[in-house]
Amino acid sequence: MSTLKLEVVTPDKTVVSEDVEMVICPGSEGEFGVLPQHISLLSALKIGPLRYRRDGKDECIFISGGFADVNNNKCSVLAESAERDCDIDQARAEEARKRAEKRLAEHTDDLDEARAEAALRRAIMRLEIARKAI
Repeated sequence: MSTLKLEVVTPDKTVVSEDVEMVICPGSEGEFGVLPQHISLLSALKIGPLRYRRDGKDECIFISGGFADVNNNKCSVLAESAERDCDIDQARAEEARKRAEKRLAEHTDDLDEARAEAALRRAIMRLEIARKAI
């Protein structure tokens, strides 16, 4: 079967570097799929699941924004943060969700609402991915 190289990199580490059959990215304008020999593409990514198939098995990674560059049979993802579904600490994600909800509910004058809403979206998405709801 034909494959392409998937690399998911954060400022701290390489999360994935594998040959895969396909990738589905959470593009800023909607999800998009990448198959082997895909035409060159550059896209911003939003918070969401990056799904891929390797050896016939579906895998999922939480992505917290970034960019995807598809070129020369390689999909390079430069992410602000990324975690494999099996590496997500559900208790920590649940605490982050509660903190974000509390911040939004209190609605103080110094609240950065956009930042609090983004934190809530990240926490909810991490929980959904960890629980395999995606």
